[in-house]
Amino acid sequence: MKNLGTTIILFSVFVSCRTFEPVAYEPPTKPEAVGIYAPNTELQKSILLAIGKVKGLESLDVDADGNIYGGDKEGRIIRITLKGEIKPIAKTGGRPLGIQFDKLGNLIIADAYRGLLSMDKSGKLTVLVSEYKGKPFQFTDDLDIALDGKIYFSDASVYEQKEYLYDLLEARPYGRVFVYDPKTKETELLADGLYFANGIALSKNEDYLLVNETYRYKVTKLWLKGPKKGNKETVIENLPGFPDNITRNENGDFWVALFTVRNDRMDNMHPSPVVKRMISFLPKFLWPKAEPYGYALKMDGNGKVLMTLQDPGGEHLKEVTSVLEKKRQLYIGSLYNDRVGIYVLP
Repeated sequence: MKNLGTTIILFSVFVSCRTFEPVAYEPPTKPEAVGIYAPNTELQKSILLAIGKVKGLESLDVDADGNIYGGDKEGRIIRITLKGEIKPIAKTGGRPLGIQFDKLGNLIIADAYRGLLSMDKSGKLTVLVSEYKGKPFQFTDDLDIALDGKIYFSDASVYEQKEYLYDLLEARPYGRVFVYDPKTKETELLADGLYFANGIALSKNEDYLLVNETYRYKVTKLWLKGPKKGNKETVIENLPGFPDNITRNENGDFWVALFTVRNDRMDNMHPSPVVKRMISFLPKFLWPKAEPYGYALKMDGNGKVLMTLQDPGGEHLKEVTSVLEKKRQLYIGSLYNDRVGIYVLP
């Protein structure tokens, strides 16, 4: 009871800083695990690197020499060489999430607490942008870089990274997408009203941007060019899990990482704001838990699912948050897992 009382006091302090007002949400009945969504064990074929030596490389990129880079839970940028050597390169002072190399070889980093950063080849870090109209970003999440050098990035929530589950409970559209121009150093708001704007990826022609709305189990298209410019539309909805990051391959198809499969308890609670408010007062270990499961899917730009890769039980790979295709290999990252996966495409 003492621990519960402490939790309630801490939550009271938390909500005093911002209003917590959960709303009703009626999730669609989750799709059956049949057909393209039928369980398989493809992810169990992945090669595993750095087991037990890394923690939480949420997003990955690969340099010209084949070295793998990612940001860990301690705020470090980690390099994994072809020989399996692991070396910290820099420390952001926050929580690095989405990462991507630009044309100059700089590693652009979406840091949940510090905003958009750039790391040069020596490991020197520079803050590109950390606020919009005088207000700091709350949860810089993912990014993609256009051919002209502009950086598209997401600000997932009004809650900070360590409190992101409150966004799930509140079920309000706090997510935003921005574009930063390194030449002018100006930032433009492209879209708001998104339900936890997570992973983002440009189309091959860069005429639209796909955004994962994690807590609505869907992917949204933001039109950047043409007669639909400025509009947004749903590409795919009622996914079997929580979409995290999204990347595009050379053919123009997309890989969507699903953090875990849908939680029936959570879906059943969503229609009741009262129940969700009650849950928010409980210690986190009493909240509905994410099922250990590895899941990634490939789809085209119209939302047609082409294939899924799964690891039921998550014994090999679980909590998948990023899937990057390079030369017929998938590099698989995770927000919490202690390894990196490499899946060789057939």
